[in-house]
Amino acid sequence: MTSLEPVTRPLATRLRLPGAQGGALMAMGSMSSVQLGLALSVPLFAQLGALGTAGLRLAWAGLLVLVLVRPRRRDFAGRDLLVCALLGVATAGMVLLFMLSAARIPLGTASALEFLGPLGVSLFGPGGGRKHWAALAAVGVVLLTEPWSGGIDPAGLGFALGAAACWAAYILLTQRVGDRVTGLKGLAVSLPVAGVVGTLVAGPSELGRATWPLLLIMLGLAALSTVLPFSLEFLALRRLTTSAFGTLMSLEPAIALVMGLLVLGQVPGPVPAAGVVFVVIAGAGATRTGSRGAAAPEREVSEPVRCDSVAGPAPLVASPQGGQDRVPALLVHQGA
Repeated sequence: MTSLEPVTRPLATRLRLPGAQGGALMAMGSMSSVQLGLALSVPLFAQLGALGTAGLRLAWAGLLVLVLVRPRRRDFAGRDLLVCALLGVATAGMVLLFMLSAARIPLGTASALEFLGPLGVSLFGPGGGRKHWAALAAVGVVLLTEPWSGGIDPAGLGFALGAAACWAAYILLTQRVGDRVTGLKGLAVSLPVAGVVGTLVAGPSELGRATWPLLLIMLGLAALSTVLPFSLEFLALRRLTTSAFGTLMSLEPAIALVMGLLVLGQVPGPVPAAGVVFVVIAGAGATRTGSRGAAAPEREVSEPVRCDSVAGPAPLVASPQGGQDRVPALLVHQGA
């Protein structure tokens, strides 16, 4: 039994929902929890700055997963530790850049642009017949950015695309770690590394503004975007096929748009809103038609993991049955 199972077992007892319907509700709850945590983090930018907010969330999330999983040195080969550390750097880049983007452009727009990372991995991975989804995603990006009107902050756009690139690297590295390291142990190394990187990047100038009340708030937000989403996804993956789960996760940019509207009062125009819809449709289509060739794992992967906590859906990896599994991101995304 892992240290997180005591969290999931009470949920399983209380949430007596039928099969796929219950799994879908849990997946939606997981995405909503992540995006709510992101939306609630944005007002803290005035006190901590985008980098300080992201750095603290990464640090708390890394500490939480380290305490819960408690990895041991003998669980890893030397090369495994290196790959886990690289995954941590990619995770930190994804979170920090997304937060910088969310400080400049609406949350829904930032989330949809960042989603181009996993979408690109799915579109341009092995297999064919997916050019129409790439074209649809391109149309969505044009509508989101409205280049004809100069309606988007160039720095915010650049940070979002940088976060997308880090997310793509995160997916590829997660696949590598998932093939070599059992269960959550890889996450228990990568996420603390991300916390260290985030703290170093934020630096004393940003983190020096933190007060004890702010530290406790950030601890709560880290739990909201880590333990709760992981628990819900852990339960959802027992009730849904991997294809259905991945398709549901493609809705996350739309959920980000709704959270931006409800929590932050960010009212999207009709054109950017249509762009989010196009990106969501492209993501759902690519998820259902693309797949990663099944790797021969050196050690059995026994559990899914969410390592994303600052904002968005986690990467898709091959399941033993040849489908796609979403590897949950335990803090980030899209912001953890």
